[in-house]
Amino acid sequence: MLAAMPPTPAIPPHRDESLVRDRGDACVRDRGDACPGALRLHSAADGHLARLRLPAGLLTARQALALADAADRLGDGHLSLTSRGNAELRGLGDDCAEPLADLLRAAGLLPSDRHERVRNIVASPLAGLDGQGADGGAAVQEWARELDRLLCASDAAPALSGRFLFALDDGRGDVASLGADVTLIAESGGTALLRVGDDDRALRVPGGDAPRSALAAAEAFLTVAREAGTGSWRVRELPPGYAAPAVRALLRTRLPEPYTQPYAQVPAPAPPRPGLITSPRGTTSLSVLAPLGRLTTAQLRRLAAVAAPSGGTSRTESRGGSAELRMTPWRGVVLPGLPPETAGPGLRELATAGLVTDPASPWYGLGACTGRPGCAKSLSDVRADAAATLPGNGAGLPVHWSGCARRCGHPHGAWVDVVATGDAYEVSVRGTRHGAPATTTVPLTDPADRLADAVASARAATRTTP
Repeated sequence: MLAAMPPTPAIPPHRDESLVRDRGDACVRDRGDACPGALRLHSAADGHLARLRLPAGLLTARQALALADAADRLGDGHLSLTSRGNAELRGLGDDCAEPLADLLRAAGLLPSDRHERVRNIVASPLAGLDGQGADGGAAVQEWARELDRLLCASDAAPALSGRFLFALDDGRGDVASLGADVTLIAESGGTALLRVGDDDRALRVPGGDAPRSALAAAEAFLTVAREAGTGSWRVRELPPGYAAPAVRALLRTRLPEPYTQPYAQVPAPAPPRPGLITSPRGTTSLSVLAPLGRLTTAQLRRLAAVAAPSGGTSRTESRGGSAELRMTPWRGVVLPGLPPETAGPGLRELATAGLVTDPASPWYGLGACTGRPGCAKSLSDVRADAAATLPGNGAGLPVHWSGCARRCGHPHGAWVDVVATGDAYEVSVRGTRHGAPATTTVPLTDPADRLADAVASARAATRTTP
């Protein structure tokens, strides 16, 4: 039987109060989004929350140590990883905003206060590390750095919603299917495909122009959104006549002779498996997962130590790494470029610290929202319940536990949806076109193994895409 929570009045399905519908079926926003940032904190049940954008999920070892210090001094001693490869600090006090901002600026994590919420850039986390992707995928990380620089220099970019997303894919298809507003896909031969929202056509651009083209696409979206007058935050919210093809048409007039071609759908995303990743260049990278996306500060410091370059940082021993950590959209961390002789011991050290390093781990593909007690809207302690019904292995569809109908942080593609209703969990498969089983309702009074069986049965469903 799952642990019962104190009685709470039922919370109706989530309704975003900025969303009204008064133009047919058009989505109309009557204000800007309230998405939290590093400077705009969100008040949660467990204190204030800061969301820090990490373009391409990149942190240096020194920056990781700075975040660990911030979590210990100002927060709850943890770092939460998001489905966009960003990081959250929770449990922050009422007077923490200024010292947190000072700490982040000193660490180089706030290059522009005006742009800090719009630096939403995901990138293939294994780009340039495993020999996969177009031309080895190395260009993608450079694209991410240049796009971030361009965003922070743009006078128009601060008008973007904090939910607007860029995805930079090295050609393997891992982040191209994450539902981004602007997607770049590397191609062999030094070109890139640029896709706006879910448009069925893409623009081919020179690889050297890819970051600037992505920014131009975002600025074209802002122009079209203003003309539509519906206050859209995302490309998919634009009304008919102003949707993704309209943004693409405007973008073509702003780019030098782009070539338009049909867009071939990419497969469902395949997150990096935990373990060792060998490079054709002779180095080895490490891939680990944070169970349910939560890193303790001790784990974060251990990651920084293993990533430390030759000579170490002032507070870590040397492991000969690249001094880089890549947070992934699947709540994992990749440490690039270690010498083979230190990679194996480093991975074992991270396993001892409580991180997931086994590719067959039941934690692989398992996610959850914050749940109770951290979120006042949640109807259950979903993290505890997910851990109590841990499956036997990580095979099958990804699973996401949600404390309410908002389903915060759920994955893209096909996935097992486990949603708390207050007195039960509803288990179903979402994102499939055919063959999805019916919803199974498991009361909280039932034994925990019945819920575990329902999740396992749903997880074994054939993966398909909508």
